Amino acid sequence: MPTYSLNTPLTDADIEKLRAGDVVLLNGIIYSGRDAAHKKLMELLDKGEPLPFDLKGASIYYVGPSPAPPGRPIGSAGPTTSYRMDAYAPRLIALGLKATIGKGKRSDEVKKAMAGHKAVYFGATGGAGALLSKCITASKVIAFDELGPEAVREMTVQDFPLLVINDAFGGELYAKPNLED
Repeated sequence: MPTYSLNTPLTDADIEKLRAGDVVLLNGIIYSGRDAAHKKLMELLDKGEPLPFDLKGASIYYVGPSPAPPGRPIGSAGPTTSYRMDAYAPRLIALGLKATIGKGKRSDEVKKAMAGHKAVYFGATGGAGALLSKCITASKVIAFDELGPEAVREMTVQDFPLLVINDAFGGELYAKPNLED
């Protein structure tokens, strides 16, 4: 499978070259967000208020990192199960979100949104949070500080290793092959 080095914010051209199974080394700014943060993002959208970051070309990592040890910008930063954000993801994707990062399968609604708006779902290696955190060179809370580990963070990543699980063309790494072909 091909390996791509991509920089955020992601573009349609970036997304169009990716296929399920490709390896991506992501560089630039990504945002953290889990269940509670997504609920607050939806509340802001419902009120017509601005979000704490620009969704256009953005990538959201479903992570609730542990506290940063001395001399590090962040603690262990492993992915959480993505389906818990499936109720929110299609709306964010329609507004410009280009990538979500987590672990596990996505709903059909999320897959349709990715295909319709040129977005992808990246898998990060579960159980490797300490190693993944070494690719995060900076981290700061930008919204919902009261949520603790689930606050929205702006994180700078360098060669953050990801696997394309769902591409913008309906390809899915987790799909079962037809063994009768």
